[in-house]
Amino acid sequence: MDDLRIKTSSGWLEGQAENGARTWKGIPYARPPVGERRFAPPERAASWEGVRPAKTFGPPSLQPGEPAEKYGLPASTPPASEDCLYLNIWAPAKRTKKPLPVMVWIHGGAFVTGTGADSACDGAGFARQGTIVVTINYRLGPFGFLHLAPLGEGFVSNAGLLDQIAALSWIRSEIAAFGGDPAQVTLFGESAGAMSIAAMLAMPDAKGLFARASLQSGAAQTLPSEQAEQVTAGILLLLGIDRSEAQLLKTLPAPAIMQAAEEMVRMLGGGPAMLFQPVVDASTLPVEPLEAVRSGTAGGVELIVGTNRDEGEYFIRPGSAPMPMEGAILGVELMTDIEDAASLVRSYPHTAQGQADIMTDLFFWRAAVRLARAQACHAPVWMYRFDWTSAVHPALARAVHTREIVFVFGNLQVLERQLGVTLGPEARRLAGAMRAAWLAFAKAGSPGTAKLAWPSYGEPERMTMIFGAADVPEAVSDPAAGKRARLGL
Repeated sequence: MDDLRIKTSSGWLEGQAENGARTWKGIPYARPPVGERRFAPPERAASWEGVRPAKTFGPPSLQPGEPAEKYGLPASTPPASEDCLYLNIWAPAKRTKKPLPVMVWIHGGAFVTGTGADSACDGAGFARQGTIVVTINYRLGPFGFLHLAPLGEGFVSNAGLLDQIAALSWIRSEIAAFGGDPAQVTLFGESAGAMSIAAMLAMPDAKGLFARASLQSGAAQTLPSEQAEQVTAGILLLLGIDRSEAQLLKTLPAPAIMQAAEEMVRMLGGGPAMLFQPVVDASTLPVEPLEAVRSGTAGGVELIVGTNRDEGEYFIRPGSAPMPMEGAILGVELMTDIEDAASLVRSYPHTAQGQADIMTDLFFWRAAVRLARAQACHAPVWMYRFDWTSAVHPALARAVHTREIVFVFGNLQVLERQLGVTLGPEARRLAGAMRAAWLAFAKAGSPGTAKLAWPSYGEPERMTMIFGAADVPEAVSDPAAGKRARLGL
């Protein structure tokens, strides 16, 4: 019991032993962002009396749909709520004398969906191998990523990113009580989680809160401030609120704000552009992340950066009707900093497959390469591409977005349960190699292991680790040289 009962600065927590690890779930790292705290920076969590049970996940952030079924959440998980600023901790079954490295997972979901309670990112496997794992919730959609700082006092932009920083500040102050080393914090995240990490590389308030990071299928990405202000203006219009009445946003029912946000997405065609995402803002994210990284803002922070070979096919199914050409061009221009994308977009076939390839290449892979090149001037960077596929189920025929997550965590059973399949020993060997690499990175600052020599990324070799169907991952020099040259990378 003593190993499960932990004293924090806010009070005592009692966790539980499960799946070969000790866990503490639903820990508040900030006050509920409701009422006057809605659309404001997160505030330090309140204290409590007695021993607080920490055996069930906290509520996910408000989001479209019901997250419980989508993410395999336990029945005990509360429904989505504005009151969502909670984190979860996994630690080895027995406490060690030496402080352990800490791995902090930032979930994805296009900044509008997701939860740190997702069964795919259960941290028990990493904990059994000698790390502390933390997953977090943060504000999503309009509550986390409306550009509201221009409305004046009491409003902030990038609230969801500030939540992540508040969680990291809590970890720095409290994780030693759980056996973790606050000087050895590694961030890892996928999609919007990786984009969040890229933003934090540029945020002054995040400096010093983590030592290294792994960015999976996401890199530097922001919404131009002009577009972000248009989104805010559109939602105010849908809510019937004038800018001079902005304080009403603090008292409106949360469902009304969610409904306005979803209507705004529908009005703009529901396309691939993300209306809610980080925005350059003087007080929170003063410089575009890629520019900041190029200038050395994140000097000394080692990175793993990578993508999946067929990212775009998660969003655009082969055989579906392609988007009209003008819409595809506009979508690329909205999702990237490519100002005149027409000739580039037209160089791909005007088919669903062609448009999936556009998303893979121009949104995911291009951004990853640019970030890797930018940081490689200031710290070691390791690049990967996830190529694994399987014939046991049609959904596994391509290496789509999100597929690598269960391999990194070693949670293949989640994928097997979702699809009703059994994966073979080669999949388990690949998952073992990936988890070992991520574990080595967290422990020693390099993903190389005794079984996997992983050279760092740099010019002219551009060495990239291919995690594919082979029993042993393979480091390849500049594996997409032709595509890279065509994109001017």
